[in-house]
Amino acid sequence: MTLQARDVRWTRGGALVIDGVSLRPVPGATVGLLGPNGSGKSSLLRLLQGASRPDAGEVLLDDTPLPKLPRREIARSVAVVTQHAETDADITVRDVVRLGRTPHRPMWGGARTDDDTAVEEALACVGLTDKADRYWHTLSGGERQRAQIARALAQRPRELLLDEPTNHLDIRHQLDILALVAALPVTSVVALHDLNLAATYCDQVVVLRRGSVVAAGRPTDVLTPELVADVYGVRARVWPDEITQRPRIVFEGTLAS
Repeated sequence: MTLQARDVRWTRGGALVIDGVSLRPVPGATVGLLGPNGSGKSSLLRLLQGASRPDAGEVLLDDTPLPKLPRREIARSVAVVTQHAETDADITVRDVVRLGRTPHRPMWGGARTDDDTAVEEALACVGLTDKADRYWHTLSGGERQRAQIARALAQRPRELLLDEPTNHLDIRHQLDILALVAALPVTSVVALHDLNLAATYCDQVVVLRRGSVVAAGRPTDVLTPELVADVYGVRARVWPDEITQRPRIVFEGTLAS
């Protein structure tokens, strides 16, 4: 089984932000959450990680509702990567990644024997072994995001939730980060704005509008000119890539309101 949402509904600050959303990723798949600003992508991720509780419906991990599970147990299975993280402290990359081991440490403190192994494996996975002893604030934006993914991987999770992980990155680092995420042996749910990045790296996409799912499935089936026009109010041409057969999207202008 995997992390899933069943008909969740959530009101925040008096506004309905998630309205009857169900999500059941295939284990090991990369799922893209798409939609305009304010469509509910980040709110849905908050519900999936257990940071907030839905007003109706439920989020389950292995068929058990999240509120019935200890927070440490959830943290051992579900890791979260936010848009960006900042700190002014003189902390090394290795120490940032080591924070991912917190859910696995004994309640009375101390480190487990496999903590060092998990940290080194995570650093190697994201290509930061040679920068492990550098200070966090000396890294580039793309390297910081890779370090955050390494921290999440050090948890050795089954589920990875990422909220706009390529935001504010240049195109090279966007491609590097999403290629890394897509290759991970975990189930990943990624909130994205860029439809072409989602088409390239996601196995499935879920399109939200005003808190509701308007389409879900393979990028080839979902990302059509009709959907782009309906959800984003933009004219687009869509055709399959000659090599990958995944959709390629060119935007041609906004539709009259």
